[in-house]
Amino acid sequence: MARLTGARPVATHRWGCAASAFLLLLLTVQAAQKADLSGDATAATINHSLTLLQRLQELLQNGNGSDSVLRVRTAASDEAKVFHTHQLLLSLQSEVFESLLHNQSTITLHEPPETAALFEKFIRYLYCGGVSILLHQAIPMHQLASKYRVWGLQRGVADYMKTHLASESSQGHVVGWYHYAVRIGDAALQESCLQFLAWNLSAVLGSAEWGSVSAELLLLLLERSDLVLHSELELYTAVEGWLNRRQPEGPVAKRVLRAIRYPMIAPSQLFRLQAQSPVLARHYGAVQDLLFQAFQFHAASPLHFAKYFDVNCSMFLPRNYLAPSWGSQWVINNPARDDRSTSFQTQLGPSSHDAGKRVTWNVLFSPRWLPVSLRPVYSDSVSGAVQPVRIEDGRPRLVITPAMSSPDFAGVSFQKTVLVGVRQQGRVVVKHAYSFHQSSDEAADFLAHADLQKRTSEYLIDNSLHLHIIIKPIYHSLIKVKK
Repeated sequence: MARLTGARPVATHRWGCAASAFLLLLLTVQAAQKADLSGDATAATINHSLTLLQRLQELLQNGNGSDSVLRVRTAASDEAKVFHTHQLLLSLQSEVFESLLHNQSTITLHEPPETAALFEKFIRYLYCGGVSILLHQAIPMHQLASKYRVWGLQRGVADYMKTHLASESSQGHVVGWYHYAVRIGDAALQESCLQFLAWNLSAVLGSAEWGSVSAELLLLLLERSDLVLHSELELYTAVEGWLNRRQPEGPVAKRVLRAIRYPMIAPSQLFRLQAQSPVLARHYGAVQDLLFQAFQFHAASPLHFAKYFDVNCSMFLPRNYLAPSWGSQWVINNPARDDRSTSFQTQLGPSSHDAGKRVTWNVLFSPRWLPVSLRPVYSDSVSGAVQPVRIEDGRPRLVITPAMSSPDFAGVSFQKTVLVGVRQQGRVVVKHAYSFHQSSDEAADFLAHADLQKRTSEYLIDNSLHLHIIIKPIYHSLIKVKK
């Protein structure tokens, strides 16, 4: 640990330079030895790098040979944390420290409390190249790495955030990480957070972090058709709670409410919302036309409705609903063993006019299907010989076909979505979503990179493959919409 008091005077500059030069010499010698040993069968490497790291930790902890002092102050405290450091080590890792320490040996740094609390960890990383952090420390550590231009640590923390989106936390963290990614302009982290929120929205809606969602993030989510949640009514209920808590200005509330897909809510539920929802009563004028259109959609035949209204828009496109009428969960035990099949039924469409109509779907899963390019062929060189094919050359295949003929689906086509659940940090989350349309019976590249032969595969939960198959009926205008 770096000493936190400044009672001891700084060691001489000559001593610090000697220690720094010694370290640089060790690193140079190690690189030279590695180059000398290449190509020699009798070569051996004597590696004492762990000892070197231990010496560096002791150097920081004891302040031996220090030639620079960092004083870290916060606005909330009159006392400064003092670190006796070594200019070479700081300069090697940070161009900011190299500039700050160029003509002075003592510098005062002003940090907010959250980054000041992690400054000792940050300095230790500069000496040893490693640091352990917790979920709530990710943003302040990333801020330190960015401020002092320690690019390796910055990338490492960003990678940590992308791989710990599923981790449990009392107040939630993904929403906060998304807002932070927007502020710093990290598009990759922003997209990772947004996709995780979309594919695991039901869990987010019931968590403490739902109230911290900004209006901009909420509108981005509401635009998406790949949201995974139980139903559109669940989404409306969560949006109603958000509006009651945040009380946004009228234009924002209007945009939010108009992004709900009311035709995906049953008429009985729409009537209840009109009678019981204070939010809907307060903003009824903003969505009156959408509610009227939703009732028309449920009352008329889809073919008749499509003559007068444009059904090729997001309002009539289902999201990824987990309710039984939209699909089925399928847990495949020991998926590497052999082919499996199952069947389930869904409602023909979201319109109440189709409420009594069902479609039966047959699903085939094959763990080792071979593409045409890898299938056995006869060789010309040896009569009758067949090229050897390894089982592991195959890839998983999932085929979904209706048990009914296509004339039964007049005016309706289907988008098929397959969600793949995995366990991350103790939680089951959606890792992949494969979508394909009626013109194709199978998902392209389905689990193409998953190694289901290994029990330790990240795609297996207790040696089982967890899928959720969703059928999304999509209405199409068979007759040109009237202008």
